[in-house]
Amino acid sequence: MSGRPVKHSVTLKGHRTSISLENEFWQALRTIAARQDKPINALVAEIDVARGAELGLASAIRAYVPRELQTRINDQDQQTEV
Repeated sequence: MSGRPVKHSVTLKGHRTSISLENEFWQALRTIAARQDKPINALVAEIDVARGAELGLASAIRAYVPRELQTRINDQDQQTEV
């Protein structure tokens, strides 16, 4: 792990905003967006809407990435059981 957050800009609701995340989270987020066939800005916007006011956007992304990966693992496990 890189350990140090890397700042990237995204556009949310027509405004640019910067998000600092570790490089591994950026890579995972890009992979998830590609698998869902959507731009990273669209995925971040969905996470932003779902996060609620009490959670920061970077924290919401850090929580979203492992949840999404766990969902994929569970889906693959269910497919192998059939």
